[in-house]
Amino acid sequence: MRAPEDVILQPMVTEKSTSLMAENKYTFLVAAGVNKIEIKHAIEKLFNVKVLKVNTLVDRGKMRRVGRFQGRQSDRKKAIVTLRPGDKIKVFEGLE
Repeated sequence: MRAPEDVILQPMVTEKSTSLMAENKYTFLVAAGVNKIEIKHAIEKLFNVKVLKVNTLVDRGKMRRVGRFQGRQSDRKKAIVTLRPGDKIKVFEGLE
């Protein structure tokens, strides 16, 4: 089992993720090789909340070019975590 700090990389604050907070859903950037069970345990341990559901998705990196050089952005994995009604995560306070 990995340490929770290695599983959850950072919270994602976008327009869509802040609108999901009204439904008690929070979005995080997670390590590429983790599964939903590890994400659930990491969130529960770090923030002392009860997780009901975890949805994950992988954003493929876009092609970018600078002058004649072409490259690709890194892939990243996101997790949308649904919490028990009444639970809140302090990191996102004041964003709603």
